[in-house]
Amino acid sequence: MAKALLVFGSLWILGQICTASLLPQKPLAPPEVLSHIPKPLPLVVWHGLGDNYKAEGLRSVGVLANTTNPGTFTYFIRLGDDASSDRTASFLGNLTLQIDKVCADLASHPVLSKAPAINALGFSQGGQFLRAYIERCNNPRVANLVTFGSQHNGISQFQDCASGDWLCRGWDALLRGNTWSESVQSRLIPAQYFRDPGDLDSYLENSNFLADMNNEREVKNSKYKANMKSLDRFVMYIFEDDTTVVPKESGWFTEVNATTGEFTKLQDRKIYLEDWIGLRWLDEEHRLEFRSTEGSHMTLSNKLLIDVFRRYFGRPPKGAVDKSIDGSQGVGTP
Repeated sequence: MAKALLVFGSLWILGQICTASLLPQKPLAPPEVLSHIPKPLPLVVWHGLGDNYKAEGLRSVGVLANTTNPGTFTYFIRLGDDASSDRTASFLGNLTLQIDKVCADLASHPVLSKAPAINALGFSQGGQFLRAYIERCNNPRVANLVTFGSQHNGISQFQDCASGDWLCRGWDALLRGNTWSESVQSRLIPAQYFRDPGDLDSYLENSNFLADMNNEREVKNSKYKANMKSLDRFVMYIFEDDTTVVPKESGWFTEVNATTGEFTKLQDRKIYLEDWIGLRWLDEEHRLEFRSTEGSHMTLSNKLLIDVFRRYFGRPPKGAVDKSIDGSQGVGTP
């Protein structure tokens, strides 16, 4: 059965978010002490393809973040004035201009611009877009970046549109037949992170977005590496049964030969060995994590999200042990 391209951004949040009523009680510490306890950093969330910033599933993530770490201010990145235009912008637009807009929006936001730093959570394509924000501007600075099912090393195959999704079908023919044309590279979002390992020359010459963000061209942008090295933690989740992202290992910067199926893990690639965007430095400083979780693309449970919010976006308690729950596997080298 053909997978819908729309699934890239859909959040299948499992379970219900419950808020418990607390009985009145005396404070655990005097008010003057409690006032000095820092609040969690603001959380910025970028949704995926076909989603929008007002979507109920996305909003429930913000509620869960605040329930887990009380006082969390959550900002949902938007590229349109309403839900419909924001969804359209996840399909159509020039990523260079979109990243510029997000940089300006966050730098001028009355809360985010005054924060000492922010945390960032990227769903599907929103993950590599948040990384682009870090590389290109990073003001305010991102402390911790967590991505789920993202395409950091691009996609080598386009997915079919869902039945009745005329927005998707309207550009699908152009996408497949004219991937490297200037009109497609400047207008169709998925084309701008398309990367076929069997045709890297066309990719390096014409890619409007990913080839630049991964510093794959001969002339490197040193700012990208410097900004990435400012991260406290970069965590990349892939879904074990993901058939929407091809290849799913792109979420770990893994190179996959479409013909032979051979894998080249990040640590064996030039982008790491020559440290084009700071990934090797982050890895050596134990700031880079490779994680996998059960399920298909964007199958997220509350239990997994709570674990992520506590581990990466809260104030870690003394003696905390780095132990995954809910099917999350592995830390460090994949």
